[in-house]
Amino acid sequence: MKLIIAIVNDEDAIDVIDLLNEKGYRVTKLATTGGFLKSGNTTLMIGIEADKVDAVLGVIEETCKTRHQVVTNPSPLSTTTGVYVPYPVDIEVGGATIFVLDVDNFIKI
Repeated sequence: MKLIIAIVNDEDAIDVIDLLNEKGYRVTKLATTGGFLKSGNTTLMIGIEADKVDAVLGVIEETCKTRHQVVTNPSPLSTTTGVYVPYPVDIEVGGATIFVLDVDNFIKI
């Protein structure tokens, strides 16, 4: 038995969950807020047999897209030499962070 924990962008979460449900996988969803980007993330937990890990990872990989986002510091920074206004930075967000863990004991009550 394996436990897949996948942290995905909110924009991709519903599509991932729908596809996994269509294929018969049960998914537990935990909504979380983003860090400094203020974008939302969703944590998905999927308990499956070890031989089905690749199929679930394939669905996540097909569905989760990376996208560019421009971020700036909301206020100028004051230094000893003057005021520094930070330039906008183009960063890549999205995709998925995935953990595949062994399950030592599975109990369903």
